[in-house]
Amino acid sequence: MADFSAPRGMRDFYPEDMVLRNRIFDSWRAAAVASGFEAYDSCVVESLELLKRKAGEEIVNQIYAFQDKGGREIALRAEMTPTLARMVAARQGSLRFPIKWFTIAQCFRYERMTRGRKREHYQLNLDIIGEEAVSGEAEVIYTAIAALRKMGVPDSAYRVHLSNRALLSELLLGLKIEEKFHQGAFIALDKKGKIPREEIEQILREEGLTDEACAAAFNLMEIRSLEEAEAIVGPDSPSIRRIRDLFELLDCYGIREQVVFDISVVRGLSYYTGIVFEAFDTQGAFRAIFGGGRYDNLLTTIGGKPTPAVGLGFGDVVIGEIIQALNLPDTRPQPENLFIGYMQEAQRKAATRLAASERAKGKHVTLQLHPQKPKAFFAAAGETATSAVFLGPDDVASGKARVKNMTTREETEIPLV
Repeated sequence: MADFSAPRGMRDFYPEDMVLRNRIFDSWRAAAVASGFEAYDSCVVESLELLKRKAGEEIVNQIYAFQDKGGREIALRAEMTPTLARMVAARQGSLRFPIKWFTIAQCFRYERMTRGRKREHYQLNLDIIGEEAVSGEAEVIYTAIAALRKMGVPDSAYRVHLSNRALLSELLLGLKIEEKFHQGAFIALDKKGKIPREEIEQILREEGLTDEACAAAFNLMEIRSLEEAEAIVGPDSPSIRRIRDLFELLDCYGIREQVVFDISVVRGLSYYTGIVFEAFDTQGAFRAIFGGGRYDNLLTTIGGKPTPAVGLGFGDVVIGEIIQALNLPDTRPQPENLFIGYMQEAQRKAATRLAASERAKGKHVTLQLHPQKPKAFFAAAGETATSAVFLGPDDVASGKARVKNMTTREETEIPLV
């Protein structure tokens, strides 16, 4: 018998599932708009060549790539940053920089599924393009934290781990590891804690590092504070200064306590150039909540002009699991939800007119579509309604309806229309 369930790694969202998804999406959107980000969107399919330019040929093994009927190589987008770069490069001469854009995008990646990772997910993307100062990093981190707060996630439940790939380059140069080996080292060291050390060392050797250099690179990952790193590269290090400037701005935002220096944050994608960050739950039970960083060279790889940029991606899967695991209450203001029902067919028109009138006032109204007995109606209303109106012959005759508050059980009268 044919199996018509959703493809492996993909999700269906029933109405009860949409409650959590809407909670996440609403918080994302509200935080982004409150910080002055403008919404954008794009097609879900993308040129495979664009993705190759962004991250190399190996990405073909990780995404859904195929030929269309015209023989063109395309793919379902694995992330939004390459698409954003393409869109900005196309209008680079007419845009007023810096721009602050956001989107909630559905992304696809064909890879091994683990806890917190599906083959399809939605993610908030926040990007600021055209700003060199670390105020860009501060703004996107603040906005992501604002979204967490709107979801009801307490500040104590997570920390944002932050580093600087430019600092790591300085440290690698101090170990006499040539710059041409740095990109390979970044990609390998990003796998620390995800695969065995022996496998990472093998990757480093394949990238051209000697055994001595491999050991030294691993030792860098044991640096525990910004002060330790500064002792090696010196206080005049530009990358150290950028981190300190960023921490000062985060303090101005009131979120300094939520952000910690962590040299082990590397971010494996090849386009990152400077400060990088990832947020994790404080218990270490889940994958990264969100992550991002500075990518100043991406536009030039697709023919655009050199333009500084910083951004982040914030997926729905991990944060949804955290909200459920911690049983966090929904702190968003809940709209009034009025249920309207009726006892007999003779009251249907009156109930319909009342529903239309109340909806016109901006209320959320659920109109029952067929006659019901009072017990069945109030049982259904009690699940989600804040108030309910049940019309019988006497109500229509009097021209008044009784509105029952489903919490206090108090009743008030309103006129029928």
